[in-house]
Amino acid sequence: MRPRCAGDDDSDRAGDGQLGIATKTKAKPKKPSQYKVLMLNDDYTPMEFVVMVLKRFFRMDLEQATRVMLHVHQRGVGVCGIFPYEVAETKVNQVMDFARQNQHPLQCTLEKA
Repeated sequence: MRPRCAGDDDSDRAGDGQLGIATKTKAKPKKPSQYKVLMLNDDYTPMEFVVMVLKRFFRMDLEQATRVMLHVHQRGVGVCGIFPYEVAETKVNQVMDFARQNQHPLQCTLEKA
């Protein structure tokens, strides 16, 4: 038995003499939900304009933009890219505004990926 000194706390003697290390579990930040930006076909917007939009707003090269444009033309809808919600929403708005400014009825929308 060890001698007791003033200021000793009984709780120290109740343990096994080992110090514990408190650890904090960090919650991993969730990845933001991803959204597909979809382009819809119409009978009026020129194919060249669609290719220009894909290059300008989605940074596609000519070959990829042409491939996506033909997919949209043949199937009625195509994916321009997958982005976090805010980015997808911005791209949809940019495309729609640009199409309106150029008097084209091109439509873009987004849906959860």
